[in-house]
Amino acid sequence: MASKPRISIVGIGYVGLPLAVALAKHYEVTALDADPERIAQLQAGVDRTREIDPATLRKCTATFTADPGDIARADIFIITVPTPVDGDSRPDLSALSAACGTVGGVMGKGAIVVIESTVYPGVTEEICGPDLEAASGLECGRDFFLGYSPERINPGDPEHSVERITKVVAGQTPEVAARLGDIYGAITSGGVFTAKDIRTAEAAKVIENAQRDLNIAFINEVTMIFNRLGLSIHDVLEAANTKWNFLDFKPGAVGGHCIGIDPFYLAHVARTHGHNPEIVLAGRRINDDMGAYIAARIADEIAAGGSSRGAEKVLVLGLAFKEDVPDLRNSKVIDIVRGLRSRGHGVEVHDPLADPAEAMALYKIALRPTLDGAEGYGCVVGAVSHSSYRAFTAETLSSLIEPNGLVADIKGMWRHLALPPNLRRWQL
Repeated sequence: MASKPRISIVGIGYVGLPLAVALAKHYEVTALDADPERIAQLQAGVDRTREIDPATLRKCTATFTADPGDIARADIFIITVPTPVDGDSRPDLSALSAACGTVGGVMGKGAIVVIESTVYPGVTEEICGPDLEAASGLECGRDFFLGYSPERINPGDPEHSVERITKVVAGQTPEVAARLGDIYGAITSGGVFTAKDIRTAEAAKVIENAQRDLNIAFINEVTMIFNRLGLSIHDVLEAANTKWNFLDFKPGAVGGHCIGIDPFYLAHVARTHGHNPEIVLAGRRINDDMGAYIAARIADEIAAGGSSRGAEKVLVLGLAFKEDVPDLRNSKVIDIVRGLRSRGHGVEVHDPLADPAEAMALYKIALRPTLDGAEGYGCVVGAVSHSSYRAFTAETLSSLIEPNGLVADIKGMWRHLALPPNLRRWQL
């Protein structure tokens, strides 16, 4: 293999695009995506995920394409496609298998295929390897080789970008691992850690998100306890966080394409090996139920305000799964919306970052285009702490809510605002 390998990336979403941009500073990169519209946007300098700014994207030397033939010359193929779960919360590897089929159809002898998608231990070697063999007619471990380097970036977080985080790498052979260490080491200041083997690297990734899910589940459960005691979890956490080793996790509805998904991958592999994953799934149950719990509490608080004529009209601010990103995948805000609607409330939703077409396609939600002229709500729900919402003043909220209306502050982003006496406040 050449000292400057040609690299192809398959899947140009929240993970693949930043990786392509970073690698293109050092290598010849071709980035493939099955969505022609996505390719056209990138070629025009537009990233709908907002991970890469237009100026950086225009300077990027990577080639963006929807034609698998364009990646045939690559020495190294990096697959960064989604690995969701199906309707029964079982791993859905269909996109990953399809990507392996695409790569296998064009790769030549000596290629290295790296999986970045989150999987359970064994997937790279036991599923991806055979898929690649079937599509290529080549033998894994002789004609081509496998690697794994789990994605770790945090969408919307410039501090933990692909160029700053520690990259874990693993290879089918020590030589492959060393080669991947050199490639990823060229793009990150955070260094490279070489895992013992591919299955170890896969396991490390899947427990990173499962651990975070469990920590948030604990906070969500104590939130429910303290609510019964008339205490706000945000006030409790403010005090607890003064201890040097207290872990700073926040309550809320845990969605997204990682934390809300990956524990099911760990649970799946546990069951296939005869272990019942009690703690992992207990945390997931708590977090999955949090949206319905929040909706019920808000409805109770609305009812406690009496028969104000606007009390049935609710404005939910934010639909994305986390703050300051447009990503709507697996957002649990929809559970809050549905919970309020099921109790008879008319609910409107606003999100300045979300794509209205995507909101309609995923959740049948017609987003309110702006907040211009918005008024007369019986309740405003702060569901996602986008920066534009964090900047709200007491006057902003007063203009939206009718007298005796409710400010339902799930994220605690307005907890220090001095609200006028004609507005009520509820927070987790």
